[in-house]
Formats: sequence, C-alpha cells, structure tokens
Amino acid sequence: MNPAVQLRSIQTLVPDATLEQHTVRDMFAAQPGLSRLARRLIATSFDGAGVETRHTVLDELDPTAEIDAPQFLDRTTGALLEPGTAARNDIYAREADRLFVEVARRSLDADPDISASDITHVVTVSCTGFHAPGPDYAVVRGLGLPAAVQRYHLGFMGCYAALPALRAAAQFCRADPDAVVLVASVELCTLHLRSSDDPDAIIASSLFADGAAAALVTARRLPTAVPGLVIDAFHTALIPDGEGDMAWTVGDTGFEMVLSTRVPQLIGMHIHDALGDLWQGDADIAGRLDGQSIGEIVQHWAIHPGGRSILDRVQERLALDDAQLRPAREVLRTHGNMSSATVLFVLQRILEHEGPRSGERVAAMAFGPGLTAESALLTVAGRDDER
Repeated sequence: MNPAVQLRSIQTLVPDATLEQHTVRDMFAAQPGLSRLARRLIATSFDGAGVETRHTVLDELDPTAEIDAPQFLDRTTGALLEPGTAARNDIYAREADRLFVEVARRSLDADPDISASDITHVVTVSCTGFHAPGPDYAVVRGLGLPAAVQRYHLGFMGCYAALPALRAAAQFCRADPDAVVLVASVELCTLHLRSSDDPDAIIASSLFADGAAAALVTARRLPTAVPGLVIDAFHTALIPDGEGDMAWTVGDTGFEMVLSTRVPQLIGMHIHDALGDLWQGDADIAGRLDGQSIGEIVQHWAIHPGGRSILDRVQERLALDDAQLRPAREVLRTHGNMSSATVLFVLQRILEHEGPRSGERVAAMAFGPGLTAESALLTVAGRDDER
C-alpha cells in the first residue's frame, strides 16, 4: 500500500504595488499610435476580463510611487516604454528570487511539524524569466537548507507547470516516504506587458499579473493536523489543434504571449476527454459516473482562471454550480492570472474559505501552451489519512 502523500501549508504572496483594472485599461487605451479598433478591443478585453485588481513588482506603474529613472512608463507623457528583454530579465532575477525565498519561508513557518532541516527536495517553477544559479539555488541559500538538498527547476512551461511540479514532488515522496519536498512558484508576468495593436497582446495585458505560492509535500506521518490535501492522481492531456492558440516565446522587448480567442472554445470542446482518464483511475468516482454528474461527485474545483471565458466554458461543460467556481473566480477578480502560481492560490482559497470537510474530493486543472491540460485529483485531508 502506497503511503498517503499530502500537500500542506500552502502559502501565497503578491507584490505590494496594486493595479486597479480600470486604471490600467485607461493607461493602455491612451497609448499613442493605437488604431480605433485596438482601443475598442482594449475596452472590451479589460472590462470583460473578470479582474478588478492585480499586483506587480513594477512600482513605477503605481501612480503614488516616486520614480527617479523610469523604465516602463513615462509619467510626463503617459507613454509605456519598451525596455529590452535583458533589462526586464534583470528585474526578474532580483525580484523573483526575493519572492521565492519569502513565500517558501512562509510555507515553512506555517507548518508546526516541518522545519528547514527536514527539507530533502526543492522544486521551483517559473516561466517569466531566466537566470543561473536560479531560484532553486536562491531558496536553498536563503532558507539555510543543507547544500545536499536535491534541487529541480521547471522553467518556461507556462500556466500549468505547478501541477507537474506537484506530481514530481509526489513521486519523490512515494519513492522515499521520509522525503519532504518544498514546491514554490513565482511568476512576474507584468514584466512582459506592453502596448500593442495585436489582439493576443491586448488580451494578455488585460489578465496577467505577478504572484508567488509555495507548499510542502510529504508522506511523513506528522502529529499536527493542518489544512491540506491528499494527492491521489495526475493526468496530462494534449488538446488537438491547439498548438498555435497558446504559446510563449522570447522577443527582443520581453516575452511574447499568444492567447487566441479560440482557447475557451477548444477547452470546452475537449475538457471531458482531457479529464476522463483521471476519473477512470479512481474506483469510487468511476463507479458513480453512470448515475451522477462529475460535479455531484467531486465537490471542489480548482480551475486555473486563465480568463473569465475559460471559467464560463468549464462551468457550462461540466455542469458545475456557481459555488464550485467561486474560488477560481475570486482569485481572478482579486489577483488576475499569475500563470503557474495561480492554481495554488485557488487551492489555498478552497481550504481557507470554502469549509471543505475531510474526505471531500478536489479536482485541480490548469491549461498552458500546447494546448496542454494538466489535472490532479485530491482529497481533503483528515488527521489520520493514510493510503
């Protein structure tokens, strides 16, 4: 019998600078050189995104901050500037490492039974910058972990990458029941936002934000019950014909997002197939599917809020009720799309605000380039959970 692997002590963190959606909309709409069509698309995209506030490491986008040498916004003219990719990545290396260390420390501080000396593996996740030694190294040094801790970094995978990170952590713990894996994700998406007539860039500008999340994964039998989830299963699916509809590439003035308007439709068309194998591996769920809908069997849903249209399509196709989509919609409303970190924000919200009961099931799902759909099946943990 495999030991129960638990996801516990989920912690989240956002930068101090807050962006009000209407203020960012007006700033993008006022940029010189935009066509009338682009201005209309900006208004439609920003107002329909389901976002009210976001956060950024770029203090100069906060109108109350004092800035000596602006890189991203000329406050005299209101024009967005175009720093090169190297300049953006320099900010990433500095700010991402700080957030990685801080959110990882919060996760450790939140757990009454695990300390830095217990960590055996570190898995970091990010797609919004590059540097070496990277964030895995920064976490080890910043938390004073032993140099022999095993380190792994999942880079440039996109919005779904937190789930492969959790899957790797669970595999480490099943191979070694004494392992304790620290998983941390930091994404600084606002470093790559810029003015454009391109519809994909406009949609990205209306959604993406900065955020950090971390959690602990272990199969150890620990004495204190903390809010957590037993990790049951994972599944990966590739949605046909979606490779060109979501992509993430490196340009001369930052990373460039392709996020076509077909993505919600593609996800809606294929979501049952993408999740089917996840259910079939669970005898309890598979045995009840003939008589009940999946929304009746799985009580909680941590859907990556890639945008309001994606959540609408998922809710419709899976026949989920408003309460089941509330955690994802609230994260989108208050934080925007923080790429890979976002699904951990949603899982944390389920645990802290939805009052889940021990034994209830949780489905997590995130989408990214490919078009890739990563999913996970979890169970709300009780004190004596064991598989």
